[in-house]
Amino acid sequence: MTKAFIAGCAGETLSAEERAFFARERPWGLILFSRNCISSERIRALADDFRSVVGVSNAPVLIDQEGGRVRRLRPPLVDDYPAGAVYGRLFAASREAGRRAAYLGGRLIGADLAGLGITVDCAPILDVPTPLTSQAIGDRAYGPDADTVTEIGRAFAEGLMTSGVLPVVKHMPGHGRARVDSHYELPVVDADPAALEAVDFAPFRALADLPMAMTAHVVFTGLDPDCCATQSLRVIDGIVRGRIGFDGLLMSDDLSMKALGGDVHDRVARLFDAGCDMALHCNGEMDEMIEVARASPVLAGEAERRAQAALAAWRPGLPFDRAEARAEYEALLAEAAALS
Repeated sequence: MTKAFIAGCAGETLSAEERAFFARERPWGLILFSRNCISSERIRALADDFRSVVGVSNAPVLIDQEGGRVRRLRPPLVDDYPAGAVYGRLFAASREAGRRAAYLGGRLIGADLAGLGITVDCAPILDVPTPLTSQAIGDRAYGPDADTVTEIGRAFAEGLMTSGVLPVVKHMPGHGRARVDSHYELPVVDADPAALEAVDFAPFRALADLPMAMTAHVVFTGLDPDCCATQSLRVIDGIVRGRIGFDGLLMSDDLSMKALGGDVHDRVARLFDAGCDMALHCNGEMDEMIEVARASPVLAGEAERRAQAALAAWRPGLPFDRAEARAEYEALLAEAAALS
Protein backbone atom coordinates (compact mmCIF):
# COMPACT_ATOMS: atom_id res chain seq x y z
CA MET A 1 0.00 0.00 0.00
CA THR A 2 1.25 3.47 -0.90
CA LYS A 3 2.28 5.87 1.85
CA ALA A 4 1.46 9.57 1.85
CA PHE A 5 4.92 11.00 1.23
CA ILE A 6 7.19 12.07 -1.59
CA ALA A 7 10.90 11.41 -1.24
CA GLY A 8 14.14 12.44 -2.87
CA CYS A 9 17.17 10.30 -3.60
CA ALA A 10 20.88 10.95 -3.31
CA GLY A 11 22.28 10.50 -6.79
CA GLU A 12 21.83 9.60 -10.45
CA THR A 13 20.73 6.05 -9.69
CA LEU A 14 18.99 4.37 -6.79
CA SER A 15 21.38 2.78 -4.35
CA ALA A 16 20.67 -0.69 -2.97
CA GLU A 17 19.61 0.93 0.31
CA GLU A 18 17.25 3.33 -1.46
CA ARG A 19 15.74 0.55 -3.55
CA ALA A 20 15.06 -1.51 -0.43
CA PHE A 21 13.59 1.53 1.36
CA PHE A 22 11.29 2.47 -1.54
CA ALA A 23 10.16 -1.15 -2.00
CA ARG A 24 9.33 -1.41 1.70
CA GLU A 25 7.79 2.02 2.34
CA ARG A 26 6.31 2.71 -1.13
CA PRO A 27 6.21 6.52 -1.25
CA TRP A 28 3.63 8.08 -3.55
CA GLY A 29 6.24 9.95 -5.58
CA LEU A 30 9.88 10.81 -6.17
CA ILE A 31 11.22 14.38 -6.49
CA LEU A 32 14.36 15.11 -8.48
CA PHE A 33 17.02 17.77 -7.98
CA SER A 34 20.11 18.86 -9.85
CA ARG A 35 22.13 16.16 -8.10
CA ASN A 36 19.97 13.56 -9.85
CA CYS A 37 20.01 15.13 -13.32
CA ILE A 38 23.27 14.47 -15.12
CA SER A 39 22.15 12.98 -18.43
CA SER A 40 18.84 12.47 -20.18
CA GLU A 41 19.30 8.71 -20.34
CA ARG A 42 19.99 8.43 -16.63
CA ILE A 43 17.06 10.65 -15.67
CA ARG A 44 14.68 8.48 -17.69
CA ALA A 45 16.23 5.34 -16.21
CA LEU A 46 15.91 6.73 -12.67
CA ALA A 47 12.22 7.54 -13.19
CA ASP A 48 11.58 4.08 -14.64
CA ASP A 49 13.51 2.39 -11.84
CA PHE A 50 11.56 4.20 -9.12
CA ARG A 51 8.24 3.20 -10.67
CA SER A 52 9.41 -0.40 -11.00
CA VAL A 53 10.57 -0.56 -7.38
CA VAL A 54 7.32 0.83 -5.92
CA GLY A 55 5.27 -1.24 -8.34
CA VAL A 56 3.18 1.65 -9.72
CA SER A 57 3.57 2.34 -13.42
CA ASN A 58 2.26 5.92 -13.17
CA ALA A 59 3.87 6.85 -9.86
CA PRO A 60 4.55 10.60 -10.01
CA VAL A 61 8.07 11.84 -10.62
CA LEU A 62 8.33 15.52 -9.69
CA ILE A 63 10.79 18.37 -10.21
CA ASP A 64 11.00 22.13 -9.60
CA GLN A 65 11.35 23.64 -13.06
CA GLU A 66 10.03 27.19 -12.96
CA GLY A 67 12.73 28.94 -14.98
CA GLY A 68 15.24 31.49 -13.73
CA ARG A 69 16.87 30.58 -10.43
CA VAL A 70 14.58 27.65 -9.73
CA ARG A 71 15.33 25.08 -12.41
CA ARG A 72 16.89 21.75 -11.65
CA LEU A 73 17.46 21.06 -15.36
CA ARG A 74 19.77 23.45 -17.21
CA PRO A 75 21.52 23.63 -20.56
CA PRO A 76 22.77 21.53 -22.27
CA LEU A 77 20.21 19.03 -20.93
CA VAL A 78 17.33 21.37 -21.80
CA ASP A 79 16.87 24.85 -23.25
CA ASP A 80 17.13 27.91 -21.03
CA TYR A 81 14.07 29.60 -19.50
CA PRO A 82 13.76 32.95 -17.71
CA ALA A 83 12.39 33.84 -14.30
CA GLY A 84 8.65 34.32 -14.04
CA ALA A 85 8.91 38.11 -13.72
CA VAL A 86 9.82 38.26 -17.42
CA TYR A 87 6.32 37.12 -18.33
CA GLY A 88 4.89 39.75 -16.01
CA ARG A 89 6.82 42.57 -17.69
CA LEU A 90 5.49 41.49 -21.05
CA PHE A 91 1.96 41.16 -19.65
CA ALA A 92 2.10 44.75 -18.39
CA ALA A 93 2.68 45.93 -21.95
CA SER A 94 0.39 43.42 -23.67
CA ARG A 95 -1.84 41.03 -21.76
CA GLU A 96 -2.11 38.75 -24.78
CA ALA A 97 1.65 38.62 -25.32
CA GLY A 98 2.32 37.97 -21.62
CA ARG A 99 -0.16 35.13 -21.48
CA ARG A 100 1.15 33.64 -24.71
CA ALA A 101 4.76 33.72 -23.53
CA ALA A 102 3.80 32.04 -20.26
CA TYR A 103 1.79 29.38 -22.07
CA LEU A 104 4.67 28.64 -24.44
CA GLY A 105 7.10 28.55 -21.51
CA GLY A 106 4.93 25.95 -19.80
CA ARG A 107 4.43 24.07 -23.07
CA LEU A 108 8.16 23.86 -23.80
CA ILE A 109 9.19 23.06 -20.23
CA GLY A 110 6.47 20.43 -20.08
CA ALA A 111 7.79 18.84 -23.27
CA ASP A 112 11.30 18.78 -21.76
CA LEU A 113 10.02 17.03 -18.64
CA ALA A 114 7.69 14.59 -20.35
CA GLY A 115 10.54 13.44 -22.57
CA LEU A 116 12.51 12.53 -19.44
CA GLY A 117 9.71 10.60 -17.75
CA ILE A 118 8.91 13.46 -15.34
CA THR A 119 5.16 13.90 -14.92
CA VAL A 120 4.80 16.69 -12.33
CA ASP A 121 6.28 20.20 -12.23
CA CYS A 122 6.19 22.15 -8.95
CA ALA A 123 4.94 25.28 -10.70
CA PRO A 124 3.33 27.75 -11.26
CA ILE A 125 4.21 30.00 -8.35
CA LEU A 126 1.16 32.10 -7.38
CA ASP A 127 2.71 34.26 -4.65
CA VAL A 128 1.95 37.98 -4.93
CA PRO A 129 5.04 39.96 -3.89
CA THR A 130 5.42 43.22 -1.98
CA PRO A 131 8.36 45.67 -1.99
CA LEU A 132 9.69 43.86 1.10
CA THR A 133 9.31 40.30 -0.22
CA SER A 134 12.23 38.00 0.52
CA GLN A 135 14.53 37.23 -2.39
CA ALA A 136 13.54 33.61 -1.82
CA ILE A 137 10.59 34.65 -3.99
CA GLY A 138 11.96 37.76 -5.74
CA ASP A 139 11.79 37.54 -9.52
CA ARG A 140 10.16 34.14 -9.35
CA ALA A 141 6.88 36.03 -8.87
CA TYR A 142 5.01 36.65 -12.12
CA GLY A 143 4.06 40.21 -11.35
CA PRO A 144 3.28 42.84 -8.71
CA ASP A 145 -0.46 42.22 -8.42
CA ALA A 146 -2.95 39.39 -8.09
CA ASP A 147 -4.40 39.84 -11.57
CA THR A 148 -1.04 39.43 -13.31
CA VAL A 149 -0.09 36.45 -11.15
CA THR A 150 -3.44 34.79 -11.82
CA GLU A 151 -3.36 35.25 -15.59
CA ILE A 152 0.27 34.21 -16.02
CA GLY A 153 -0.11 31.30 -13.61
CA ARG A 154 -3.11 29.95 -15.48
CA ALA A 155 -1.37 30.21 -18.85
CA PHE A 156 1.79 28.49 -17.58
CA ALA A 157 -0.21 25.67 -15.98
CA GLU A 158 -2.19 25.14 -19.19
CA GLY A 159 1.06 24.90 -21.14
CA LEU A 160 2.38 22.24 -18.79
CA MET A 161 -0.80 20.18 -18.93
CA THR A 162 -1.00 20.36 -22.73
CA SER A 163 2.48 18.81 -22.79
CA GLY A 164 1.50 15.98 -20.44
CA VAL A 165 2.82 17.35 -17.14
CA LEU A 166 0.72 18.08 -14.05
CA PRO A 167 1.24 21.42 -12.27
CA VAL A 168 1.58 22.04 -8.53
CA VAL A 169 0.57 25.58 -7.55
CA LYS A 170 2.62 27.10 -4.75
CA HIS A 171 2.89 28.30 -2.03
CA MET A 172 -0.64 28.15 -0.63
CA PRO A 173 -2.11 30.36 0.83
CA GLY A 174 0.66 32.81 -0.17
CA HIS A 175 4.38 33.37 0.42
CA GLY A 176 4.55 36.84 -1.10
CA ARG A 177 4.58 38.85 2.14
CA ALA A 178 7.36 36.79 3.75
CA ARG A 179 10.42 38.90 4.49
CA VAL A 180 12.79 36.05 5.27
CA ASP A 181 13.74 32.88 3.41
CA SER A 182 11.89 29.85 4.79
CA HIS A 183 14.82 27.65 3.76
CA TYR A 184 16.67 29.19 6.72
CA GLU A 185 14.11 30.65 9.16
CA LEU A 186 10.39 30.81 9.76
CA PRO A 187 8.65 33.81 8.14
CA VAL A 188 5.97 35.57 10.18
CA VAL A 189 3.36 37.67 8.37
CA ASP A 190 1.26 40.13 10.36
CA ALA A 191 -1.03 41.26 7.53
CA ASP A 192 -4.71 41.78 8.20
CA PRO A 193 -6.81 38.77 7.12
CA ALA A 194 -8.94 41.03 4.91
CA ALA A 195 -5.82 42.09 2.98
CA LEU A 196 -4.75 38.48 2.61
CA GLU A 197 -8.23 37.57 1.35
CA ALA A 198 -8.27 40.36 -1.22
CA VAL A 199 -4.74 39.92 -2.59
CA ASP A 200 -2.77 36.86 -1.52
CA PHE A 201 -5.56 34.29 -1.70
CA ALA A 202 -6.98 35.57 -4.99
CA PRO A 203 -4.70 33.70 -7.46
CA PHE A 204 -5.09 30.46 -5.55
CA ARG A 205 -8.86 30.86 -5.48
CA ALA A 206 -8.90 31.50 -9.24
CA LEU A 207 -6.80 28.38 -9.92
CA ALA A 208 -8.42 26.17 -7.27
CA ASP A 209 -9.49 23.75 -10.02
CA LEU A 210 -5.90 22.62 -10.62
CA PRO A 211 -5.02 19.16 -9.30
CA MET A 212 -2.23 19.83 -6.77
CA ALA A 213 -0.87 22.55 -4.51
CA MET A 214 2.04 23.05 -2.12
CA THR A 215 1.82 24.76 1.27
CA ALA A 216 3.79 27.74 2.58
CA HIS A 217 6.02 27.41 5.64
CA VAL A 218 4.75 30.81 6.82
CA VAL A 219 3.01 31.90 10.03
CA PHE A 220 0.05 34.23 9.46
CA THR A 221 -0.58 35.78 12.85
CA GLY A 222 -4.08 36.90 11.89
CA LEU A 223 -5.04 33.34 10.96
CA ASP A 224 -3.07 31.17 13.39
CA PRO A 225 -0.33 32.81 15.49
CA ASP A 226 0.98 29.48 16.76
CA CYS A 227 1.51 27.37 13.64
CA CYS A 228 2.83 27.87 10.14
CA ALA A 229 0.35 27.22 7.34
CA THR A 230 1.79 23.76 6.64
CA GLN A 231 0.99 22.64 10.18
CA SER A 232 -2.13 24.70 10.88
CA LEU A 233 -5.59 23.14 10.93
CA ARG A 234 -7.06 26.66 10.96
CA VAL A 235 -5.26 27.56 7.74
CA ILE A 236 -5.70 24.27 5.90
CA ASP A 237 -9.32 23.67 6.88
CA GLY A 238 -10.52 27.25 7.16
CA ILE A 239 -8.55 28.97 4.40
CA VAL A 240 -7.19 26.44 1.89
CA ARG A 241 -10.26 24.17 1.88
CA GLY A 242 -12.69 26.88 2.96
CA ARG A 243 -12.04 30.42 1.72
CA ILE A 244 -9.88 29.40 -1.24
CA GLY A 245 -12.00 26.36 -2.06
CA PHE A 246 -9.14 24.07 -3.05
CA ASP A 247 -10.13 20.39 -3.03
CA GLY A 248 -7.06 19.03 -4.81
CA LEU A 249 -4.07 17.19 -3.39
CA LEU A 250 -2.25 19.37 -0.86
CA MET A 251 1.41 18.59 -0.25
CA SER A 252 3.76 20.26 2.18
CA ASP A 253 6.71 22.36 1.14
CA ASP A 254 10.03 20.62 1.76
CA LEU A 255 10.24 19.23 5.29
CA SER A 256 14.01 19.58 5.39
CA MET A 257 13.78 23.40 5.29
CA LYS A 258 14.86 25.14 8.48
CA ALA A 259 11.60 27.09 8.84
CA LEU A 260 10.09 24.11 10.63
CA GLY A 261 11.11 23.39 14.20
CA GLY A 262 11.21 20.04 15.97
CA ASP A 263 12.60 16.76 14.73
CA VAL A 264 11.60 15.30 11.39
CA HIS A 265 9.06 12.87 12.83
CA ASP A 266 7.32 15.70 14.70
CA ARG A 267 7.27 17.92 11.59
CA VAL A 268 5.55 15.19 9.61
CA ALA A 269 3.05 14.25 12.31
CA ARG A 270 1.98 17.87 12.73
CA LEU A 271 1.31 18.46 9.04
CA PHE A 272 -0.91 15.39 8.82
CA ASP A 273 -2.74 16.39 12.01
CA ALA A 274 -3.43 19.74 10.34
CA GLY A 275 -5.05 18.13 7.31
CA CYS A 276 -2.24 18.12 4.75
CA ASP A 277 -2.55 15.18 2.34
CA MET A 278 1.08 14.54 1.50
CA ALA A 279 4.51 15.08 3.08
CA LEU A 280 7.33 16.27 0.81
CA HIS A 281 10.92 15.52 1.80
CA CYS A 282 13.62 16.48 -0.66
CA ASN A 283 17.21 16.15 0.55
CA GLY A 284 17.59 12.40 0.01
CA GLU A 285 19.18 11.81 3.44
CA MET A 286 18.24 8.27 4.44
CA ASP A 287 18.08 8.82 8.22
CA GLU A 288 15.51 11.57 7.70
CA MET A 289 13.62 9.63 5.04
CA ILE A 290 13.16 6.75 7.46
CA GLU A 291 11.57 9.12 10.00
CA VAL A 292 9.34 10.65 7.33
CA ALA A 293 8.14 7.17 6.36
CA ARG A 294 7.49 6.22 9.98
CA ALA A 295 5.36 9.30 10.55
CA SER A 296 3.47 9.13 7.24
CA PRO A 297 0.20 7.21 7.09
CA VAL A 298 -0.90 4.85 4.38
CA LEU A 299 -2.66 6.92 1.73
CA ALA A 300 -6.37 6.54 2.48
CA GLY A 301 -9.68 8.38 2.74
CA GLU A 302 -9.93 11.91 1.38
CA ALA A 303 -6.18 12.12 0.79
CA GLU A 304 -6.29 9.01 -1.37
CA ARG A 305 -9.29 10.34 -3.28
CA ARG A 306 -7.47 13.60 -3.99
CA ALA A 307 -4.29 11.77 -5.01
CA GLN A 308 -6.23 9.56 -7.41
CA ALA A 309 -8.06 12.58 -8.83
CA ALA A 310 -4.75 14.37 -9.38
CA LEU A 311 -3.33 11.45 -11.36
CA ALA A 312 -6.59 11.10 -13.28
CA ALA A 313 -6.16 14.70 -14.47
CA TRP A 314 -3.05 13.70 -16.43
CA ARG A 315 -3.36 13.47 -20.19
CA PRO A 316 -0.68 12.53 -22.75
CA GLY A 317 1.04 15.54 -24.28
CA LEU A 318 -0.37 16.81 -27.55
CA PRO A 319 1.99 16.92 -30.55
CA PHE A 320 3.34 20.32 -31.63
CA ASP A 321 6.06 21.86 -33.74
CA ARG A 322 8.68 22.47 -31.08
CA ALA A 323 11.00 24.52 -33.28
CA GLU A 324 8.16 26.81 -34.32
CA ALA A 325 7.00 27.21 -30.71
CA ARG A 326 10.53 27.95 -29.53
CA ALA A 327 10.99 30.59 -32.24
CA GLU A 328 7.75 32.32 -31.22
CA TYR A 329 8.78 32.09 -27.57
CA GLU A 330 12.19 33.63 -28.25
CA ALA A 331 10.57 36.51 -30.14
CA LEU A 332 8.30 37.22 -27.18
CA LEU A 333 11.24 37.08 -24.77
CA ALA A 334 13.07 39.59 -26.97
CA GLU A 335 10.07 41.93 -26.63
CA ALA A 336 10.22 41.52 -22.85
CA ALA A 337 13.96 42.24 -22.83
CA ALA A 338 13.39 45.42 -24.81
CA LEU A 339 10.83 46.55 -22.22
CA SER A 340 13.33 46.11 -19.39
